[in-house]
Amino acid sequence: MKKTIYTLFILLISLPIAAQLSPQSKNITETFFPDITSVENVTPALKKENGYTNYKELWDYLNDLKTKHSNNIIVAYIGESQNKHKIPMVILSNPNKKEKIRVWMQGGLHGDESASTEGMLYLIYQLLNNEKYKAILDNIELAIVPMANIDGYLKKDRYAANGLDLNRDQTKLMAPESIVLKNAFVTFNPEIAVDFHEFRPFRRDFAKMGDFGLATLYDAMFLNTGNLNVPENLRNFTENVFVKNAMETLKDKGFRTRPYISTADYNGDVIFNEGSLNSRSSVTNYSLTNVIATLLEVRGVGIGKTSFRRRVFITFSVAISYLETAIKNESLVREEIKKAINNQKEDVVVTHKRAVFNDKIQMIDLNTEEIIDVAIRKRTSSKVEPSLVRKRPVAYYLDESQKMLVEKMRVLGVEVHQLEKDEEKMAESYTITYYDKDYKKYEQINQQDVRTEITKEKKTFKKGTYKVMMNQKRANIVIELLEPEASNSFVGFGLLETKKGATLPIYRILN
Repeated sequence: MKKTIYTLFILLISLPIAAQLSPQSKNITETFFPDITSVENVTPALKKENGYTNYKELWDYLNDLKTKHSNNIIVAYIGESQNKHKIPMVILSNPNKKEKIRVWMQGGLHGDESASTEGMLYLIYQLLNNEKYKAILDNIELAIVPMANIDGYLKKDRYAANGLDLNRDQTKLMAPESIVLKNAFVTFNPEIAVDFHEFRPFRRDFAKMGDFGLATLYDAMFLNTGNLNVPENLRNFTENVFVKNAMETLKDKGFRTRPYISTADYNGDVIFNEGSLNSRSSVTNYSLTNVIATLLEVRGVGIGKTSFRRRVFITFSVAISYLETAIKNESLVREEIKKAINNQKEDVVVTHKRAVFNDKIQMIDLNTEEIIDVAIRKRTSSKVEPSLVRKRPVAYYLDESQKMLVEKMRVLGVEVHQLEKDEEKMAESYTITYYDKDYKKYEQINQQDVRTEITKEKKTFKKGTYKVMMNQKRANIVIELLEPEASNSFVGFGLLETKKGATLPIYRILN
């Protein structure tokens, strides 16, 4: 009976609509995650006991800072949400002749992760008003989108108005907000990017663990990519310099951190996944364009405004850590990015495989309200092997009919040109040898699972054929988009429909 009650408790507090916390979850939060009183009441949500920053307060707040600090802040309107709300982007910098490191930060991509937005607003205020941080802007040009998913934020829902998850829409680009954000990102052309989120500490999966359910122990978890098409030097530099410094910063302030883990069902068991491989989400998507990228998850979803100042402070502290680390490693940042662009591998990894192994993590036992060690099964992107590898082409060619796919690539910052005259090339073509369509929709599309046979032939490409050269800065994202077996490809997402026996209108040029 007691176990049933605890299981029901976990299920109830896992629901997105849960507005009130149970006495037990409040006790857990107060014991392990006490709020921080030193955070200043300077942003709209911090000034009030209940509720969060609303749309009017957001613009009033930014415009007030713009009036008071006109030399250091630009408030730009980069586009509209589906419900016609203007999406603001703030650019902060001190005017001087120095070539500054460009850093991109965003919050609120999921609308129910309010402290990520407030943390960005708090960061803007501190950089403009606190003498301790003002010198940062001498060396940094910082772009901040504080409320990326305005429609979702205003209804306190994870999703955009059309029901899409904007952090699963980074390659298929089906939501208008995704296109707005990506256009702004590419135009700003950052060297470093951080996407701020919050995670749910009480999950359905955790109800199955321990005697009466478990809860996450950590204040913050860091997600960086293990995708093998991201140059190794960039992956290592991100983890060993930026993530490491930020983790140490939080540890010194008394917070608990670890690499980000999520749960999934694997043959009926709960499996923990650590790290990122998928280009459909921001951190791997950014990294594949040779940007030093991280996604931060702070404990916060489903717990209302509990520990809100703590969550804002953690978001702010990590942002400051990244900015300070960028300044201290300015020359290395540029060297590592240049090395990543210039040293492309001979092979491309179409699909990855993560091994499953045993591990231990610490969690909170909801029965005893104590920290315990928990044995888990885990897959990590730091221990990943290629499962399908192909020789890197010098270019991909697409039939002139594929304008929609080309436009999506251009939004992602990929340079695409058209042939000005007919060309004869030795090319590799894809023929579909296995096809399966998932009739259960994912993110409003029916995914396709394919296998292909590669055929080499001399082919005449007509004037107007699209050409994507693979010696450009953002070339590695192209692999994820055009190799049909890749899980986030245009074929995989059903944007390019096909069938068994078909030849795809995409070609690989090897020399």
